[in-house]
Amino acid sequence: MADVTSDEAPAREILTYELFGTAVRELAQQVVDDGYEPDIVLAVARGGLGLAMGIGYALDVKNLSAVNVEFYTGVDQRLDVPMMLPPTPAAIDLTGMKVLIADDVADTGKTLEVVRDFVADHVAEARTAVIYEKPWTVIHAEYVWRRTERWIDFPWSSTPPLVDRRGGLAH
Repeated sequence: MADVTSDEAPAREILTYELFGTAVRELAQQVVDDGYEPDIVLAVARGGLGLAMGIGYALDVKNLSAVNVEFYTGVDQRLDVPMMLPPTPAAIDLTGMKVLIADDVADTGKTLEVVRDFVADHVAEARTAVIYEKPWTVIHAEYVWRRTERWIDFPWSSTPPLVDRRGGLAH
């Protein structure tokens, strides 16, 4: 992984699409090596969508779903607590399933905590997989690709959006 450093910016973790492919495969291998066979992969949108799809393919799990949780509003800017946004899957539909919750990063861990608590009373078992985990997270994922204290530049969010939904086309 490359470090991007300058006088103004602290070092960051840079995840390229190529490294993302490696991360997905290595995380899936961790799940296989652990003997865990999820019935469903539950993505935390938006960051966990690509990971959930890749892990789903690697583990031959076709049952994928997503929950949309908003927490980060910018670099180091977040809401007081994560909010689960509609539509959410009916927790009752997860009854008795072995669930693998997939997200891009466990930073504070509060997003994963909200999702884990949402499914906890219904599923047979829930485990988590993340690409990155920060040392201060309140939830430690069972499957982690890398641990870091740095801000992470993900390939899908390292450049600005093409459209600003609050004001038309981005420049």
